[in-house]
Amino acid sequence: MKILITGITGFVSSHFLDYLNTVEPGSKVMGIARDIEEFDKSRYPNLDITIKLIDLLNKDAVGIILSDFEPEYILHLASVSSVALSWKTPLESFVNNTNIFLNLVEEVRLYKIKCRILSVGSSEEYGEVSESQLPLTEEHKLNPVSPYAVARVSQEMLSTIYAEGFNLDIIITRSFNHIGPGQKDKFVISSFAKQLVALAADDTKEKKIITGDLSITRDFLDVRDVAKAYYILLKQGKSNSVYNICSGRGIVLKDIIVKMSELLNITIHTEVNPQLIRPNENRKITGSYQKMKKDFGWEPEISLEQSLADIISYWQKK
Repeated sequence: MKILITGITGFVSSHFLDYLNTVEPGSKVMGIARDIEEFDKSRYPNLDITIKLIDLLNKDAVGIILSDFEPEYILHLASVSSVALSWKTPLESFVNNTNIFLNLVEEVRLYKIKCRILSVGSSEEYGEVSESQLPLTEEHKLNPVSPYAVARVSQEMLSTIYAEGFNLDIIITRSFNHIGPGQKDKFVISSFAKQLVALAADDTKEKKIITGDLSITRDFLDVRDVAKAYYILLKQGKSNSVYNICSGRGIVLKDIIVKMSELLNITIHTEVNPQLIRPNENRKITGSYQKMKKDFGWEPEISLEQSLADIISYWQKK
């Protein structure tokens, strides 16, 4: 496999490379990143990895890399992926999630690169839905309710335009919340785990954590199942098609804290900080992965309990 990965130093990419290292040894990987200070090539001994430090907003630099490397596949992971941050910096969120993708596909078009592109979107595109509409299928209408979600819908619409109008081979995902070891603590489950691990290790501290709204329901999928799904779509996905990547189950955030507290054998009190509550929030989100299962036989393999245990272990080692 000859693949270009944007956002190669990120959380999802690290697990995708783990998978690729196993299933396609000898693959050539061109990575695009803003920095490489946390990237360890030795983790992937079976891959030939090169990394270029560029800003994807630099259209000319993107074109040079594409024309020099001529990838067979592109996995577009680079993004400003925090919904909460998009409320604080909506302009940055929109530009970085939309314009970088537009630069990428436009340079593929201009240089006539024959490759397959995986455009990674988000379940946030669905927006606020009623419980009767769950689980969400790919046919459900999009109703974004955050700056981040609007940017993701824009990216998806551009994907369709370039697939239909310019005949680019683009596959689209709506990926639900993914979790796993190595995720930064700006994301909710990793943040909970880091705080709980610290409290479990210090008997002098009050067993209390500060949270946002714990009553919301989310569909959490292990990042290792995500990586496998992305690989399958790159190899077998139907061009200009949309696929949910999800676990098919919803869980209330409060119950996540209970499960992790039990794993750590501690009792936790929670305190809501109103500043951590977003201006507009999707209350309940659960997806259906039946299209992925029907078309490719893919379904989640890693349980939520295993994911949480591995996340806790990661923070204990840190």
